[in-house]
Amino acid sequence: MIIDTHAHIGRSLNFNLTEDDLLYSIDKYKIDFTLISDINCAEFDHIGEKVPEKYQTTQNESLIRALKFAEKHSGKIGVMPWLRIYNELPDEEFVDILRKNRKLIYGFKLHPFHSKTAPDDERLEVVYRLAEEFKLPIVSHTGGNEQARSIHLYNAAKAHPEIDFVMVHMDLGTDNSEALKLLGKLPNLYGDTTWVPVSTTVEAIKRYGSEKMVFGSDNTIDGKDTFLCNRTGDRSLYQQYFNELKSMISKSDYENLMYKNAARIFKIKGVNR
Repeated sequence: MIIDTHAHIGRSLNFNLTEDDLLYSIDKYKIDFTLISDINCAEFDHIGEKVPEKYQTTQNESLIRALKFAEKHSGKIGVMPWLRIYNELPDEEFVDILRKNRKLIYGFKLHPFHSKTAPDDERLEVVYRLAEEFKLPIVSHTGGNEQARSIHLYNAAKAHPEIDFVMVHMDLGTDNSEALKLLGKLPNLYGDTTWVPVSTTVEAIKRYGSEKMVFGSDNTIDGKDTFLCNRTGDRSLYQQYFNELKSMISKSDYENLMYKNAARIFKIKGVNR
């Protein structure tokens, strides 16, 4: 069984991540449940320039779109609303949508790199109050700029022990050492495997136990066969997670990583067999 806690739909920047490609991928590669966010909520591009308004979608519009997709495939797809924390924060309409569709929503997604706003910014207290009220974890990109460094997510997690926080990428583009160190300092802070070397995940399990990591992928960022190969045709990192990793850790540790931890943290019912 596999739960992918980090996948996307939407068209933004240089990506066009279709719903059909995602459905193809999760069926072909036997992903039992997938949590999605809509990349249309990106507020800044890869070099830190504002995305033109005509290419942006409001937070609520993106959430409604993701919910419609998830409702059609509720046994396979859950929603992780991407919050536009630079330009927007949850308003009354957002809360109303959340309340009416709570069964399809499993957490909140922050992207400090594409929002240029750190998770420990005091403006986000409204987000954390909602997370506490609705008992939802916070999932955040880490890596790429100062605002996205894992230390800022650690600060937010330390200030909010009642909420679970997940470090996506474990500081993308680094040796993961800072994220690894922080992972063991708080019981409510977790890591995910998205573009994280298998060696880093094995080290995290060795240091802190297999309950501290969840499987995530960025599917379908490299196309509908992201789990097989990258855009240049080289073997995907995720083939190592699906195959070699099984012989590197115990069966129980592998099950924790690939689905049991996610079922527990995100309260995904009916999959934790």
